[in-house]
Amino acid sequence: MVSVRRIEPPPGAEGSNWHRYVIAFGGSNNIRGYRQGSLNVVTGAVEEIVAQLNERHRGKHGRVHLVTTPKKTTTSNNQSKLS
Repeated sequence: MVSVRRIEPPPGAEGSNWHRYVIAFGGSNNIRGYRQGSLNVVTGAVEEIVAQLNERHRGKHGRVHLVTTPKKTTTSNNQSKLS
């Protein structure tokens, strides 16, 4: 999480107590968003988003599990034909 700061309501939004947050993700990528609520509530929500992003990112490494299956041998094919 880079920052959470109080702002005026975004265009078209109603109510008060808006915050803008910035999350650094993947080096040069930034995620920006708006959320309504107290600073503590918004910070907690953004921390949850960060945890979910980290969890998803961790899951992408090593997701492919190759499982080799034994090749059928000629002997086993011949035995099944005899039965």
